Amino acid sequence: MPERSRQPSAERAPPAIELRGAVKRFGESLVLDGLDLTIPSGQRLALIGPSGSGKSTVLRVIMGLESLDEGRLRIEGEEVPRSPPGGKLSRAQRESERRLRRCLGMVFQHFHLFPHMTVLRNLTEAPVLVLGLAREEAVERARELLDLVSLADKEEAYPAELSGGQKQRVAIARALALRPTILLFDEVTSALDPEVVGDVLAVLRQLAADQRSTMILVTHQMGFAEEIADRVAFLDQGRILEEGPPRQLFHQPREARTRTFLRRVLEAR
Repeated sequence: MPERSRQPSAERAPPAIELRGAVKRFGESLVLDGLDLTIPSGQRLALIGPSGSGKSTVLRVIMGLESLDEGRLRIEGEEVPRSPPGGKLSRAQRESERRLRRCLGMVFQHFHLFPHMTVLRNLTEAPVLVLGLAREEAVERARELLDLVSLADKEEAYPAELSGGQKQRVAIARALALRPTILLFDEVTSALDPEVVGDVLAVLRQLAADQRSTMILVTHQMGFAEEIADRVAFLDQGRILEEGPPRQLFHQPREARTRTFLRRVLEAR
C-alpha cells in the first residue's frame, strides 16, 4: 500500500501570536520579563494571575498600544516592526505594522465608546474609514452584530443612555465589526455590576461557540476561564509560570505559587 502523503509543513497555518523574549518596562518597573508565548490559530487562551503580573500589558503589546523594549512579536507568522531606540519606523514598516494590526480586535475594561456617536455610528465608523466598506454594507454588518449581542433596539441610542452591560456588549460588537481574526478581551466584566456580568459572559460564550477567531482573554472569572478556554496561562512577575489545559491547571496545578493564587481567588468570592 503506498504511503499516505503528508501535508508539507510550509502549508500549516502559522501561530496567530508569537512573543519571544518580550521585555517591557515602565520606568524602573519591569512588567514583562523575557516572556515567551505562542498561541496557535483558533485557540482560546485565558491569561490569569495577580494584579501587576503583566496580563493586560501582554494584550496592549499585541494590539500595538505599548511597544516592546526588547524581544519580538509575530502576528500570523509575520514579524511586527519595532522602532529602534531613539528612532522611528520607516514608511514601509509603518504600513506593514498597520496591515498586521488589522487582524486584531480588542475589547477594553472601560468600553471606550465614542460618547457623541450613536450605537450604530460606533459600529460603522471604523469599517468605513479603516476597511473602506461602503456605508450601506457597514450598516448592514453593524445591525447583524447588534442582533448577535441582543441590542438591535439600541442602534439610535447614545452610550450615556446605556447600562454598563449594554455598553460592553456594544464594545464587543464594535470589535467584531472590523472582522478580526484575533480577538483580545481585557477584563471585560471587572467594571460591571454583578447582576449584568452574566449577560456579557453569555455573549462571549456564544462567540467562542460560533467564531473561528483566536481569542485571548484576561480575566479574574476563574469558572468562566475554565469553561471557555482551550488553554490557561498563569502569569507572575512578568513571566508565564505555568500553563496547560483548564482542568489540569485549575484542579492540579504544579506550582505552589499557582495554588496560592487560586486559593486566594476562591476565598475572595
